[in-house]
Amino acid sequence: MISFRLSATVRLIAVSSLFFYLFMTPVTATAQHTRKPKRAAIPAKLDSALLIHDLAFLASDATEGRATGTPGNLLAQQYIAKRFDSLGLLKTEGTYLQSFTFGNTNGTNVVGIIKGTKYPDSYIVLSAHYDHLGNRNGKIYYGADDDASGTACVMALAKYFIQHPPLHSLVLATFDAEERGLQGSKYYVDHPFVPLDKVMINVNMDMISRNDSNQVYASGLFHYPYLKKYVEEIKKATPINLLMGHDDSTKSRHDDWTNQSDHFSFHRKKIPFIYFGVEDHPDYHKPSDTFDKINKQFYFQVCTMVKDMALLLDRQTKLQ
Repeated sequence: MISFRLSATVRLIAVSSLFFYLFMTPVTATAQHTRKPKRAAIPAKLDSALLIHDLAFLASDATEGRATGTPGNLLAQQYIAKRFDSLGLLKTEGTYLQSFTFGNTNGTNVVGIIKGTKYPDSYIVLSAHYDHLGNRNGKIYYGADDDASGTACVMALAKYFIQHPPLHSLVLATFDAEERGLQGSKYYVDHPFVPLDKVMINVNMDMISRNDSNQVYASGLFHYPYLKKYVEEIKKATPINLLMGHDDSTKSRHDDWTNQSDHFSFHRKKIPFIYFGVEDHPDYHKPSDTFDKINKQFYFQVCTMVKDMALLLDRQTKLQ
C-alpha cells in the first residue's frame, strides 16, 4: 500500500508539472498573435427564467387581471413596452403603442419589429393578447394561462430573435381587448404597422401553459392545408403532443377555434395563420386561472416549439 501511494504521488507531481508547463507558462508574443479570440456564445434556447418571471408578473395581483382600460392593464402595457425597448425592437413613428377606441373604451396594442437580414420587406407576425377579465365583484381574474402565457412567450421570442436575427422581418404584437371581441387585432389589421400584403403568416398563441395530457393544438390547417407539412416537421422534434384540428366548422361549430382569438382578424384579411392553444381547462375564465397552476416544463417546451416553428417558417422564401 505504501509503494502504491508513493507511485501515485509521483504520477500526480508529473501530471501537475506537465499541466503547469502547457497551460500556466506565459504565451509568447508569436503564439498570442496566432491564437483567435474567443467569441461570446449566444444561447440557442429561450430564456426560461425570464419567461417564467414575465408570466408571473403579468398574472400577479399588481396587474389585477389586466382588463382593458384599467390601471392594471396599463401596468402590463408599460411592462411589455419597456421590455421591447430594452431589447432594442424597432418602433413605429417613435412608439410601440397603438391606441384605439371602441365604444366608450380606450385600448392599446403593444407592437415591436425586428428587421430581417435577407427579406426585410417580408413579415411574420408573432402575436398574443395581454388583456384579460380584470377584477369582478372583488375577485381578480388573473388570466395566467389566458393569456399571460402567450404574451410572455412573445417577449421571450423577441429576446431570442434579437440575439438570432431572422431572415424575414418579425412583428411582435401583443393585442389589447381580445376578451372584448378581438378589438385590438381588428384595429391593427385595419391600421397595420407594416403592409398586410407583405405579411407571410400570423402565428398566434392563446393559452399555451397547461394541459394534463401534454397536448397543444395547431389550428388553421383546415383553411391553409399547405401549412400542415410545417407542423408535421415540428411535431417530430418536440416532446409535446402536437395535435391538429379545432378549425373545421363542418364537423362541429362548437369545436371550431377559427374565430376564437386574434388570428381571426388576420384570417379575415386572407392572411394565413397557425394558432397554438390548449383545450379549455377547469379554470378557464375563472379567478382560479393563476400562476401556480402553470406547468412550467410543459410551458417552456411549447414556447420552444413555437420558436422552432418560427425558425422553420423564417427559412422559407414562400409558404406553399
